[in-house]
Amino acid sequence: MDLTLISSTVPKMATDFFSGRRNISRGACGTQIFFFLTLGIAECILITLMAYDRYIAICNPLRYALIMNQRVCLQMAAISWTVGALTSLAHTAYAMHFPICGSREISHFLCEVMAILKLACEDISAYEKAVVMTSIVVLLVPLSFILSSYAFIFLAVFRIQSPKGRNKALATCSSHLTVVSLYFGPAILVYMRPSSYHSPQLDQVLFMLGAILTPMLNPLIYSLRNKEVLCALKKVLGCCLTSSQTTST
Repeated sequence: MDLTLISSTVPKMATDFFSGRRNISRGACGTQIFFFLTLGIAECILITLMAYDRYIAICNPLRYALIMNQRVCLQMAAISWTVGALTSLAHTAYAMHFPICGSREISHFLCEVMAILKLACEDISAYEKAVVMTSIVVLLVPLSFILSSYAFIFLAVFRIQSPKGRNKALATCSSHLTVVSLYFGPAILVYMRPSSYHSPQLDQVLFMLGAILTPMLNPLIYSLRNKEVLCALKKVLGCCLTSSQTTST
């Protein structure tokens, strides 16, 4: 999912950068919006379901294999993709139907719903409210579920007598919580701010963080639970620090 999320934006950005051409057809713009929203919403839902997975693993470990069986995991993946695709289809179709008059320059490095709406020459206030309502359902409700799950998880962790077991449980949660903050933070700032507070520069920074850097860092964030990967990273950082000190000397 991280790979496909990056693939919906980065190839076009790289092509524009190296070719010097920064134009896109209306159909291609709508296609990019559809895939970007589909993958972004599906990612948020999947991250939420992963919080439930952590909750079962720590609070009900003896029944974990029974509850989180292969069928349930496939259903969770299917729900993520289906809800993401349907929600994205509705918003893409509605956003792209607005007529554009005047300047057709998008103040962004990708086709994005809020950037497209700024070019519309119709009253979009009703649709902006629909975007906020969708954001509440897709962002705030899942985030509340995640925080509730972790409240129960931390209560269970603090009852663990063994320090080793407590550290293992916290390590299981730390990578997921890092990804939660990196995904939900920028998304909430982009889609739940009033339109009067939107600035192209800030939106571009937030999208760069949420849509490019975070998916790129996700494999590393999750891999840091692996001791061999962690040792290798420490070794590389140690070598870098040593070489920089030698150079400065």
